[in-house]
Amino acid sequence: MRFPLLVALLAQLTVTSALAQTYAPRSPVPRTTSVPALRALAVRREIEERFAVGLDAESRGDWTTAAGEFERVVALEPAEPQGSTARYDLAIAYANMQQNDAAARQLRAALALDPGFLAAIANLISVDLALGNIVEARRLADRYVALAPDSARALYSRGIVALQTGDAATARDDFGKLLHANPAYAVAHYDLALAEERLGRYDAAEQELRNALALAPAYARARFALGVVLLREGEHAAARNAFARATQDAAGDPALQNIAAAMRDSIKTP
Repeated sequence: MRFPLLVALLAQLTVTSALAQTYAPRSPVPRTTSVPALRALAVRREIEERFAVGLDAESRGDWTTAAGEFERVVALEPAEPQGSTARYDLAIAYANMQQNDAAARQLRAALALDPGFLAAIANLISVDLALGNIVEARRLADRYVALAPDSARALYSRGIVALQTGDAATARDDFGKLLHANPAYAVAHYDLALAEERLGRYDAAEQELRNALALAPAYARARFALGVVLLREGEHAAARNAFARATQDAAGDPALQNIAAAMRDSIKTP
């Protein structure tokens, strides 16, 4: 009886040993007595740990915690690409805390470290628009399109800035290019319609708004804009119907709902 038991034990040990060999060996612990080297290792570890905590806080929408972690990372002055990335993430936290001036500073610092950081450019455009820095937003938007001429986000960003600066022709071109690549983007149809309307091309504006509504029938802003265009075209009954539908669809936007209702009631039809 002992022999079979011994064989079984040996077999079990062999299997256990084989399974253990499938695990990767542990990374060797760095060993040094150099004070500068030890300090550098400690800083690197702190950067990595704070990045992890900050990103986790971002994913939970805990912007105060995220900002605190990335502020510390920035203070540690990590090398690229962590330096620009830390400033970018800090800016995102600041923007969500409505600290747009601080967000803009961090995004500019990120771009100073990495001039081709496209996500930083895109977000800085949005922050500059929120701050009313229209001229700077347009400069950045032109740079964005130059760096990424086929990027949907670049084209959309410049189109929005162009609309706000009164450059409807550029807005029309950019939204047109975007829709050529992605015709199912309802918001771009709406924005293209705004550009067409400002250029006095009411037929084209009406068509783009109908395209937007075909893709998103409950798009209240597009329905309201359609009412405005129809009113300009003298289609009073159709305009009133569009404003009435916009009033229904804008239940989640009281300001738009009130304006749509007022426009509806102002149109007297036979």
